[in-house]
Amino acid sequence: MSYTRSTTTPRRALRREVPSTVGLLADEEDFAAMRRYRTFTFQDHARYLRQVEGLLKALAAQGGHTTVALFDPEEYAEYCAGAGLDPDSPATRSRFTAEVAATGARVTYTGQPMDNLLPQLIGTAVRHATWQYATTLLAVPPPGGTGEDAGRTAFDRASQLLRRLLDAAGPGSHHLVCSIPVAGQRLTAVLRAERPTTGPARLDSSEGAAFAIVLAAGILHSSPGGVVLRTTTPAAPDRVHGWCLDHGRLRPLTEAQVFDAYCTDADTGEPLPPEPGVTYRAGFDLD
Repeated sequence: MSYTRSTTTPRRALRREVPSTVGLLADEEDFAAMRRYRTFTFQDHARYLRQVEGLLKALAAQGGHTTVALFDPEEYAEYCAGAGLDPDSPATRSRFTAEVAATGARVTYTGQPMDNLLPQLIGTAVRHATWQYATTLLAVPPPGGTGEDAGRTAFDRASQLLRRLLDAAGPGSHHLVCSIPVAGQRLTAVLRAERPTTGPARLDSSEGAAFAIVLAAGILHSSPGGVVLRTTTPAAPDRVHGWCLDHGRLRPLTEAQVFDAYCTDADTGEPLPPEPGVTYRAGFDLD
């Protein structure tokens, strides 16, 4: 009995030091794609999500760190083909999940319910894919560009513009959207920041970097596009400001242009009704 206690107690303590990674099939289409494998024994996506949530809770109860990674069946099939691995194997799925968690989209499980975890994970995956594509664009100089130096210069310029924008926005809760059509794709980055009455704005560093990279891709490739800022402060209507990207500058839009941009459907071009409790204002100068 004393031997058992002396070995199991350190093992339990050590188990709390070992991180766990769980691969998650976020939607029913991806779930259906995995059902072609004999060793994937789940039958129903809703029940699968409940079982995953139960596993996450059990892992959290052990006191360790748990990461959730987005499991993409197409990427998994390509991974298996490239590595010469059997895709119909739990061990292969576990290996793929570990590699995705090291390099791809992932979130930390902190006890959030599945209804919150799924959109958080999907949003992280979208941001990660945008980051990767925009980073690739920064490494490819446009005609007349100077390669890596041009990409670095564009990123430094975008970071400078972002700092100026947050400094000039003033106190409040800020929601920024940068939309850039470049190389046949539309890149979009979203950034949330809190600016106290004193001190700099507080923001997620990964969101800030993704925002700067997307803006830098537009600067490097001289693409059109723009930035919209929505600010919320207590006891006041939300304020919306806007800028368009013009030769490496964020040129302020007029109040009428901000209204038109915010109240027009981006896909159809049809007008949208103004949102109650929102004021539309010209962008402010960032230079």
